[in-house]
Amino acid sequence: EVQIVESGGGLVQAGGSLRLSCVVSGVTFEDYAIGWFRQAPGKEREGISSITSYGGSTYYGDSVNGRFTISRDNAKNTVYLLMNNLKPEDTANYYCTLVAATTSGPIPYDYWGQGTQVTVSS
Repeated sequence: EVQIVESGGGLVQAGGSLRLSCVVSGVTFEDYAIGWFRQAPGKEREGISSITSYGGSTYYGDSVNGRFTISRDNAKNTVYLLMNNLKPEDTANYYCTLVAATTSGPIPYDYWGQGTQVTVSS
């Protein structure tokens, strides 16, 4: 059974930083690309970043490119998302999952955790 646990969210002022963590179990972690998604109330889910199985390739959506950095530690079954220069429009629930990594953005498999809430105050 695939289990995904996101953590690291919180309340931060605009311009601040947070680092999200995503721990995946129930699969051979290094076989999978992992992606981060976010969803704000009333908005569609947005795929914002992904990283291939050994970290050789990454993707960032236009809304986060240059501010967010994705990384992974296969020994810990963990993917990280370092978010710098946060903006109020980054406020959302953030999720990670197994993905097919494409040049136009991550395509999620249907495994979801509870997510972690990020709130950026102005």
